[in-house]
Amino acid sequence: MPFNFKDIGSTELIEASAPCRIDMGGTLDISTFYYPLRHLAPCTFNIALNLRTQVKLCSYDSGQVKVSSKGFESAVYSLKDAPFDHPLGLMFAIAAYFRLEGVHILIESASPPKSGLGGSSAAAVALVAACLKMLKAVDVKAFSRQQTAILAHHLEAAVAGVPCGMQDQLAAAWGGVNAWYWHGDIKKPFFSRKTIVSRQSFKSLEDNLLLAYCGIPHESRNINSRWVQQFISGQYRDLWVEIVECTKKFIDAMMCKDLKKASALINREVSLRREMTPEVLDEMGEKLVASAIENHCGARFTGAGGGGCIWALGEVEDIGRLKPIWEETLSDRKGAFMIDVKIDSKGLSY
Repeated sequence: MPFNFKDIGSTELIEASAPCRIDMGGTLDISTFYYPLRHLAPCTFNIALNLRTQVKLCSYDSGQVKVSSKGFESAVYSLKDAPFDHPLGLMFAIAAYFRLEGVHILIESASPPKSGLGGSSAAAVALVAACLKMLKAVDVKAFSRQQTAILAHHLEAAVAGVPCGMQDQLAAAWGGVNAWYWHGDIKKPFFSRKTIVSRQSFKSLEDNLLLAYCGIPHESRNINSRWVQQFISGQYRDLWVEIVECTKKFIDAMMCKDLKKASALINREVSLRREMTPEVLDEMGEKLVASAIENHCGARFTGAGGGGCIWALGEVEDIGRLKPIWEETLSDRKGAFMIDVKIDSKGLSY
C-alpha cells in the first residue's frame, strides 16, 4: 500500500542535501572493470565539492508524484504509470521503491545541469535520505551513509540502461577527499574508503584547484557505453591496466602532496582516455587541457566527459597563472564559466 505524504509527513517540508564531486580514475568503479582487474587493486579518487544538491519533499495531489528540477521540465505521474526512462526517471524510481505518493519532489542543485559533477547521483542520495526521514513516522528505520549510497546506486543502475559506477554516490554520502578501492572479492566488502586529505588541509588544497563549466551539457552514458563495450570485446585492455596504475600513483602523490607528479599522472590518464574515445573532450575542453599542460598543471574532464566540466590541479603559482587564461578561453562560449572550488566536509545532510 502506498504512503501518502499528507498522511505521514511529520512536517510541512522535508529536506536533505548532498555534494557533487570532481574525480580521477572513474569507470574503474563499474563491476565490468573491477572484477576482471581485481588483481591490480583498482581504485578511484574524488573530491566532494560544496556544490550541494538539495531535495525537498512537500505535499501534492493524492495518488500523484511530481518532480521538479532546474534544467528539466517538471513531470507528474502516478506511481503505476511513472516512466523510469524519463529524464527525471530515477527520482520516480526512488519514489516507487518507497511507495511514496501525494508528494512533490523539488530538486535544487548548485551545479549546472548535466555538468558531469555527479549531480543526479547526489540528488538520488539526498532523495533516499529524505524519503527515509519522512517514513520514520511509520517506523521505517534510518539507513547508514553506506546503505543510503548503495541503495541510491542500485536504483540508478536498475533504470539507467547502462552499467553504472558507485563513486558518485559515495562522494555524496561521505563528502571529503577520498580514494575508493574496488575489491571484486566476494569474501570482502566490495569497496573500502581511504581518506587522502584531512579536513584541516581542505583550504590549502582549494588553492591548488580550478573548475570550469564548458557551457554544454554532457551525456555520460554515451562515452561510458563505448568504454564498456570496448572492454567487453577485448579492446584497449592494456590501456585500462595503465589507467589503474595511473590512478594508484596519483593517489600516492596526493597523499605525499607531490602536486607536480599528480598533475603529470592526470594528464597521462586523460591521454589514455582520448586514445580510446577522442570525443571525451570537446573543442573547449581541448583548449582548457592544452593550456593547463602548458602551465605545468594537470587537467581532466569530470565524469565521462564529452562536455560538462574540466578541473585542474597544480602548484599555487601555476594555478594562479592558469586561471586568467581559462577565464579568457571560457569567454568565447556563451554559458561557459568558472566555478568557485570549495571542498565539502559534510557529505549527506538531513
